[in-house]
Amino acid sequence: MAESNSSFTVRVAHTADLDADTLTAARSLLEEVFEGDFDDHDWEHSLGGVHALAREGSELVGHAALVQRRLLHGGRALRTGYVEGVGVRADRRRHGYGAAMMAELERVVRGAYELGALGSSDEGLPFYTARGWLRWSGPTSALTPTGVARTAEEDGYVLVLPVTAELDPTGELVCDWREGDVW
Repeated sequence: MAESNSSFTVRVAHTADLDADTLTAARSLLEEVFEGDFDDHDWEHSLGGVHALAREGSELVGHAALVQRRLLHGGRALRTGYVEGVGVRADRRRHGYGAAMMAELERVVRGAYELGALGSSDEGLPFYTARGWLRWSGPTSALTPTGVARTAEEDGYVLVLPVTAELDPTGELVCDWREGDVW
């Protein structure tokens, strides 16, 4: 599905349906957006799900991805649509690209998952909370190869979009293990 307005389009596609040039352009865009703070692990976290790609004509100006993860909460493993790799080129920010990409990913979350989740930066918090994402107020942790480990530095920066899961946002939320940033 693609959303469009007079100046841009948003295409949603699975990683498997994107050609090498598109994936290379998306990674380059994210490296530029995150000013060198985007590594191989960050890119890997953005693969294997659906991508929302914002274009002006043939030029890629925005990217966001949604991948499946398992989050543990209240004694349950929740099928979670996890948002990764959200970025809009600096000269195109605040023109609706991020909102259009997130609307597409939120549609997928609501149709396929019990819960949406993401890890935000300080700058991203107002954007996501204005869209209805809720800041997780309880402790965050990760299920690591050596057991559950607190991720206190992430407390307050994990946001959720409830769909069908019953949540206590003051309780513990545990993410599955992965290399690099776990949230």
